[in-house]
Amino acid sequence: MKSKAKTKSRKPFPTHLLVFLAPATLVYTIFMIYPLFDSLRLSFYDVNEFGKEFFVGFQNFIRLFTNVNWAPRFWQALKNNFVFFLIHTFVQNPIGLLLAALLTRMTIKGKTFFRTVFFMPTMLSFVLVGFIWKLILSPLWGIAKDILGAVGLGSLFGPWLGLESSALITVSLISVWQYVGIPMMLFYAALISIPDELVEASMVDGANEWQAFWKIKFPILLPTIGIVEMLTFVGNFNAFDLVFVVQGAMGNPEYSTDLLGVLFYRTTFGHQLQVGDPLMGATVASMMFLIILTGVLLYMFVWQKRVTTYEL
Repeated sequence: MKSKAKTKSRKPFPTHLLVFLAPATLVYTIFMIYPLFDSLRLSFYDVNEFGKEFFVGFQNFIRLFTNVNWAPRFWQALKNNFVFFLIHTFVQNPIGLLLAALLTRMTIKGKTFFRTVFFMPTMLSFVLVGFIWKLILSPLWGIAKDILGAVGLGSLFGPWLGLESSALITVSLISVWQYVGIPMMLFYAALISIPDELVEASMVDGANEWQAFWKIKFPILLPTIGIVEMLTFVGNFNAFDLVFVVQGAMGNPEYSTDLLGVLFYRTTFGHQLQVGDPLMGATVASMMFLIILTGVLLYMFVWQKRVTTYEL
């Protein structure tokens, strides 16, 4: 009798959930999961003179790390990627936090307008953004020199996109300009969720706005800061489109703006005198995946364990 009662009390399996999840799962598997694992598989293969694939183990990775034709380009692209990421970390995210903090001030009028203006570049096409900034920074017909000259800084202007020393920083700052709206909105959403009573209580205790921000708001923002950093890391190590539009597939000048995403494109499909090699391209893609996976795991098992989450 008890077993029958237990059987009757069990809820039936919600098969309708499978119906709703199946289409999205199928599409995600076909276009994301399968290509990912197939790329990992291809990185362990090479082709013979007859065009047949054969297993070579880690030989493609060894060639990528040590071969004189591949290693310099890979290590240069990896270094550029870290510089690209650090510029976004120390320029884009602090600016996003500053803008979000300013937009949450009660005394600022037209918050919706400024929010829209700051977020609008994120919605623009990277092709349009790259083309516009190439025109602005052009030494021949760009307006950047005139703008700097109007404020007495005309001597600082130079062909920033054409110099190896400044090209990567310039492209990174263009990317910061386009995507600063994303961390701004994430920080803004976190700031407006903080109860006013906490800040008002600190003000009563004698804290000014600066102290209230760093002592009350900033610790509560730490989980959001971790999420923003993780998204920045993943996005920067997948970066390709803006650099490709502004500096081309060679990461001009002289590979100074070459990123792993650009190297993957050039390796897989070929460019100019370089013949495409899909298997080595899969090797580069596998390294990108491993680097991103390492960063995500560090975030999950290091940052999330150390950060203090405040229950409001």
